[in-house]
Amino acid sequence: MHKVIEPKVLYFGTPVVLVSTRNEDGSPNLAPFSSAWWLHSTGVLGMSSASQTARNLEREQECVLNLPSAEMADVVDRLALLTGRSPVPEYKAKMGFRYEPDKFAAAGLTAVPSDLVRAPRVAQCPIQLEASVKAIYHVGETPPRVAAPLVAIETRILRVHVSEEILIPGTANHIDPEVWNPLIMSFCEFFGLAGKLRPSRLAAAFFPDRASAARG
Repeated sequence: MHKVIEPKVLYFGTPVVLVSTRNEDGSPNLAPFSSAWWLHSTGVLGMSSASQTARNLEREQECVLNLPSAEMADVVDRLALLTGRSPVPEYKAKMGFRYEPDKFAAAGLTAVPSDLVRAPRVAQCPIQLEASVKAIYHVGETPPRVAAPLVAIETRILRVHVSEEILIPGTANHIDPEVWNPLIMSFCEFFGLAGKLRPSRLAAAFFPDRASAARG
């Protein structure tokens, strides 16, 4: 039997991406996203146009898409309720977000220079994709709780940095799918290929009713 429902989000399971960009003053910004998909050398990100990352991408036209492993769930969760935008947008403030100008330090991550773009890479991420912005599309309806249009940002991957630990031995360009264990977000909860990892603060912010039901 199937039942007709109206879920708040359609995060059925996508990889977490730490998007690093540059702010107006040249300082780095870092934000986790889970609306991401890939097609050959194209990466598409979904986000609110009110976010600091969206503003940075529109202005700078470049970024780094850093892919954390499942082992980095704790680190990524430290970024969950932080924003690089000041003042904090009202809808984020209601969810418990706070302004943090140095998200690399807040998460305990290391920024390293990129080769082709000005935004830094995240040293701890096994995969780092330098990218340029090709187009920004306004998509769908504006969610009432967000109060800002949603955008899909099309990027072109310019350079791929991969940790040697996840390469197939004896090859130069092949990632070993039996070793690479991406951090996945499904309905705002953290998962790895082996199952659920830990509670997510973002899930609690998005689904307070679900959290209450689980405790009950």
